[in-house]
Formats: sequence, structure tokens, C-alpha cells
Amino acid sequence: MKLRKLLSDFNELVMFKHSIFSLPFIFIAMVVSANGFFGWKLLFLGILAAVTARNFAMGFNRYVDIDIDKENPRTANRPSVDGRLDKTQIFWFFILNALGFIIVAGFINSLAFWLSFPILLILGGYSFFKRFSPFAHLILGLSLGLAPIAGVVAVEDKITMWSVLLSLGVMFWVGGFDLLYSLQDIKYDKEKGLYSIPSIYGSKATLFISKIFHSLTILFWLLFVVEANLGFFAYLAILVSSIILYNEHKIVNKDFRKIDKAFFTLNGYLGIIFFIFILIDRF
Repeated sequence: MKLRKLLSDFNELVMFKHSIFSLPFIFIAMVVSANGFFGWKLLFLGILAAVTARNFAMGFNRYVDIDIDKENPRTANRPSVDGRLDKTQIFWFFILNALGFIIVAGFINSLAFWLSFPILLILGGYSFFKRFSPFAHLILGLSLGLAPIAGVVAVEDKITMWSVLLSLGVMFWVGGFDLLYSLQDIKYDKEKGLYSIPSIYGSKATLFISKIFHSLTILFWLLFVVEANLGFFAYLAILVSSIILYNEHKIVNKDFRKIDKAFFTLNGYLGIIFFIFILIDRF
């Protein structure tokens, strides 16, 4: 029971269910790169790499942000704050996941291995940016946006232009919905002097910037489809994504209290639907 509770606490710490945001796009890149199924070995290693990288990023973020989270009513019940997990446990959690990510990358290919180190730096760097820069939202976007590039590296042992375009789309997609999510902490961020865009520029400007980011998302994903020479269903994926993002903004504009619905539900659907359409297009 003790082990079961510990695993449950770590699961809550890293919000494992939110992996749904990054996993579809690493596999979208792998499917496009392989022009179909890329093999069971890479499927297994791809999942391991994505999970360990995200566990490191979330664990490190929770470790660094304990001083911020403990005074924020929205985050005061996190396992890193309420005493269910101590700092030593969280420290070894993100260290072991970082080592796991590097080892898995080494099993994929040499380029993946050497890229694993700067990737970990970027994933960890996000946790510090909000303390001095409003670009933290884009750094978070970049952290998830690296997934498609990692997928191509795994299959082809190189970085392609279409994977960069897909990654840029993911970066602005994540940055855009992180702006909306940050609206919940606007008062707290102002009090603590944190450099979130909502706390500096206000809610109206944040909503506008988020719309710009999501417009760039659709543009870069459209360029990805053209550059990768994909077919009808890939364009359909862009259309459906546009509709989902439009509805996301419609929900948040109407009622800030429904940010969780826009953040988790709609964005979760977007990644899965995008992946399904790409699968149909390739197979």
C-alpha cells in the first residue's frame, strides 16, 4: 500500500495524464518520417523517451517551484508542497528520469544521445524563466515543441525542415494555451513579482497575444503539411485544429472559470485528432 500511495503521489506530482499534449506530436513526426509505421522498437523507445523527459521536466519544475507553489492557493495541495513528497524524493525522481532519458536516447542513435543534453537544459530552464522573463510561456512551448524534432531524429537520424515547422506550430500552440492557463494566477503573479504575461500586460492583452500565437500555430502547421507533401486528411487536421482553437478562445472569453475545460479537454482532443488524421493520411 505504501508503494502504491508513493506512485500515486508521483503521478499527481507530474500530472501524467497531461502527457497527451506531447505524445501525439512525437508520433506524428515518426509516422510522417517513416511514411507509415516506424517499428515496435522505436515505438517502445519513443514512449520511454517522451515519458522520462516529461517526468524530468515536471519533477524539476515542482522541485524548483516549491517556494512559489506553497503560497499559491491553486497549487498549495500539490504533493511537493503539502508534505506527501519531500525534496529528497523529488530530487532523485527527476535525476533518475534525466538519466533514463539519456540512456534511452543512446539506444535510439548517436544524434539522439548528443541532443538529449541540450534538450534537458531547455526542459529544466523553463522553471527559472518566469522569475525574470515573460518569455517563459514560449520556453514551455519550446519544451513540448522539441517532441516532433526528436521523433524525426529517432527515425532518420537527422533534422528535417518540415519537422522544424511542425515543432514551431507546437511551440506556439502550447505557448498560446499556457497564456490562457496563466490567467488563473494573474493576481498571485503580480503579488510575487513573477514575469507572466498576464501579470505584466493584463488579461485583455494576454487574450490577444494568445490569439496571435494560435494563428501562428495554424500557419506553421499548414507550412508543415505543404513541406512534408502530405495529403487531404492532413489539411483536414489543420481545419479541425483551427475549429478547436477557435472554440477554446470562445470559451475562455466568455468565462475565465472554464479555463480548465479549454486547457485540458479541448487541447487533449486536438493532439489526438491531429494524430489520427495524419495516421489516416499516411496509411
